[in-house]
Amino acid sequence: MHDKILKEILSFKNIEKDAILSRFFKTGPGQYGEGDMFLGITVPISRKIAHKYGDIKLIEVEKLIKNKYHEVRLIAILILVYKYKQSKNDSEKKIIVNFYLKNTRYINNWDLVDLSAHYILGDYLINKDKKILEKLSKSKNIWERRISIISTFAFIYNSENKWTFKIVNVLMSDEHDLIQKACGWMLRESGKRVSEKELMSYLDTNYNKMPRTMLRYAIERLPENKRLYYLKLK
Repeated sequence: MHDKILKEILSFKNIEKDAILSRFFKTGPGQYGEGDMFLGITVPISRKIAHKYGDIKLIEVEKLIKNKYHEVRLIAILILVYKYKQSKNDSEKKIIVNFYLKNTRYINNWDLVDLSAHYILGDYLINKDKKILEKLSKSKNIWERRISIISTFAFIYNSENKWTFKIVNVLMSDEHDLIQKACGWMLRESGKRVSEKELMSYLDTNYNKMPRTMLRYAIERLPENKRLYYLKLK
């Protein structure tokens, strides 16, 4: 089955888009996606393939997620999301979550994280102990740190932002802009979907410690007068 799926994926290779994606995802020396390889396959096509093979066994998904090509790993992750959503009970979900956490080394770019973390890990943790997020937030692996904050999107959708604030506190001094942007994005969403008042209260306490990039993302949806207020304070 793995060979069949891989053959189908490779049939969509687009050399022109491959070069564009390689630049977009910063694959040059010293960049965050250094060494990653692309096929030039669009996300809509990747989703169709993932949906088509959503019922394959995890052992086949494991082969795909370890592939050198970005889009193959993406399809593996989209299959995982599909499998998680189709799970009939908590024990089935736990198997997928454990598989996800076991393979974080292959979830190694921001799109792979953003299309999976809150749908799998975040959703699973909604009514459970969330300490794994604190562990991930302190990881040396940038993508595990990003998983920790993006996972809280699931809680935000569930009208709860306590853990978003808690993980942002851990990541406050993170120097990587992909972490700063992710934190700012989740803060912004917490203000939009949970409570603008609670977001502003958090900003009032923490704006002076926040990197400017994080702050800019966090205040993006606030009224102009409030945005200017925080920017001037910074």
